[in-house]
Amino acid sequence: MDIIRVFSQNVRKYRLQKGLSQEELAEKANLHRTYISAVECERRSIALENIQRIADALEIETYILFK
Repeated sequence: MDIIRVFSQNVRKYRLQKGLSQEELAEKANLHRTYISAVECERRSIALENIQRIADALEIETYILFK
C-alpha cells in the first residue's frame, strides 16, 4: 500500500464530497491552494500539522484520510 497515494486520493474524495474547491479547502485549512493541489497530485510530502489542518477543514477524523 502506498500511503501517500491513499492519503492524496482521500483528500480529493472528501473534498469533493464536501463540495469544496481546492481553494476553499486551502482557505479553511489556512494553507495555499497550490499546496492542496500538490498534495492531491502526490507531489508533496506533508507535515503532521498540515494533515491535521486538512482533516479539521474537512470536518473528519485524521485517521480517515489514511484508510
